[in-house]
Amino acid sequence: MTEDDPTQRPAVGAELTGWPWLKVRLSRHIPELLRLAWPVVVARLGVMTLQLVDTVMVGRYDTQELAYQSVALMPSQSLLVMTLGLLVGTIVVAASAAGAGEPWRAGQAWRRSLVYAFWIGTAAAVLCQFGRPFLELTGQPPELVAGGAPLIAILGLGLPANLIFITSSFFLEGIKRPFAAMVVMVVGNLVNVFADWVLIYGHLGFPAMGAEGSAWTTTLVRIVIAFCIVGYIWRLLPDREIYGVRAKPTGGWRSWAQQRQIGYASGLSNGVETISFAAIGLIAGTIGGLAIGSYAIVMNIIAFVFMVALGIGTASAVRVGTAHGRRDGADLALAGWTGLALIVLVSGVVGIGLYLFGPEIAAAYTEDPALLALAAPLIGFAALIVVADCGQCVMLFALRGRTDVWMPTALHFTSYFVLQIPCAYALGIVAGRGVHGLFEGVLIAAVFSVTALAVRFWWLSRHDPR
Repeated sequence: MTEDDPTQRPAVGAELTGWPWLKVRLSRHIPELLRLAWPVVVARLGVMTLQLVDTVMVGRYDTQELAYQSVALMPSQSLLVMTLGLLVGTIVVAASAAGAGEPWRAGQAWRRSLVYAFWIGTAAAVLCQFGRPFLELTGQPPELVAGGAPLIAILGLGLPANLIFITSSFFLEGIKRPFAAMVVMVVGNLVNVFADWVLIYGHLGFPAMGAEGSAWTTTLVRIVIAFCIVGYIWRLLPDREIYGVRAKPTGGWRSWAQQRQIGYASGLSNGVETISFAAIGLIAGTIGGLAIGSYAIVMNIIAFVFMVALGIGTASAVRVGTAHGRRDGADLALAGWTGLALIVLVSGVVGIGLYLFGPEIAAAYTEDPALLALAAPLIGFAALIVVADCGQCVMLFALRGRTDVWMPTALHFTSYFVLQIPCAYALGIVAGRGVHGLFEGVLIAAVFSVTALAVRFWWLSRHDPR
């Protein structure tokens, strides 16, 4: 028997106390966290690599096309992150079910989430068809409205498929089978590079479409990876009968109330954060094309590093959720703090690289001298942001794994609405610091968020049964 066996209940080392207990648990937590995290990290980096490749290839095609792409990604990505938050309950319920020795509940969580994801994605796709009035209402210049609105509509068409892929990945991660999602994402990236080369630059008889070609590529890739991962779970997943992936869910609407409640809180939390970043991006757009271009580059880098935090955070949520299913409070706390320590170490190393090689990284995005001069020092400053931002991500996932529903959302609201937007506006616009001031506001919010979430996790873990 191993801890990964969904029928096993006792935790390894449960009979020990003191330092022997800690040594045994850490010797299990760290390798298990890494085993779960690395394919999830690769898969999350794959998600970000899709956007990174799009940004680099469009940026090298034309700076103005990069501005169109940047303004289109802000509302469409905000919708995506908000809606995927509604699906986080899938991973929490799946992990808790496995920890409780009831693996069939994990399969039921996935089956319910498929229909849920499709209709949420469809609603988001409809909203994306109104990109033009949205950009006009937010005060974007006419040329950005004209170039960005069609891209928002195209990107929206792929949202239902993308959410189906995401909730299926959450299910696989919750039952500790993340490798397949990683493989599917690698395949998606290969398709993306080729299709971008064809549609952005105009090869194989296709016209050069710039940012519009990138948007069509994104939608195509999202459909491909959704079909691949659902097909794997349905036909190739080992032990699919144990997990009941082909069994029709029972119990009706009320039976998955917890799964939805976690999703509501997570969706709102994600929405608060991403709307805040989108709002700052829109503020950057009012400063000028170079400002929004540099904002897009730096946020792309921060988001790329954030994918590592999402992977480690997801693994931490699984570890915390499994311990919570066993009602093992000491193991639950150790799982959360181990995840935080690991992400601080990793993001700190990455931050040093950003500080040292900011100009070289900026040169990979653009050849425009003015844009290079603005973006390079901002990338160095982002070294501070990534440590705090990644830390708050892991703490948020640890709290979700413990089924803490609404308090993390309240803390996120405070961080990103009460602090981030006003601080960014005050420093960037009122104080006249431009896009530099915007990122200073981001740092203030991230530091507050990681501190508040860590205190919350510490407070709850003190009251869990040992």
